[in-house]
Amino acid sequence: QVEVEESGGGSVQAGGSLRLTCAHSGYTNCKYAMSWYRQAPGKDREFVSQILRDGGHTYYANSVKGRFTISQDNAKENVYLQMDSLEVEDTAMYYCKSEALSPCSSSWGQGTQVTVTP
Repeated sequence: QVEVEESGGGSVQAGGSLRLTCAHSGYTNCKYAMSWYRQAPGKDREFVSQILRDGGHTYYANSVKGRFTISQDNAKENVYLQMDSLEVEDTAMYYCKSEALSPCSSSWGQGTQVTVTP
């Protein structure tokens, strides 16, 4: 069973930084990527960033490019989202998702709240 759990959210003033952590486990012989999504009140969930477990290639939404950095630890059990120069518009619930190729399954975390104040 794949487990995904986020941590590290909180409240910060605009211009500040936060680092989110996504701990994941349960994959065996699977090809997968780890992604961050976010959902602001009244809006659809949107893609933020992704890192491929093998190779470490990274992808970003245009809205966060240059401000957010995704990375993973050497054991590839934790994925991090370093968020710098935060803006009020970054306020949202941030979700981590493991996205695996069939026959492996994907899984969402429960989310962690990020609030950026003016």
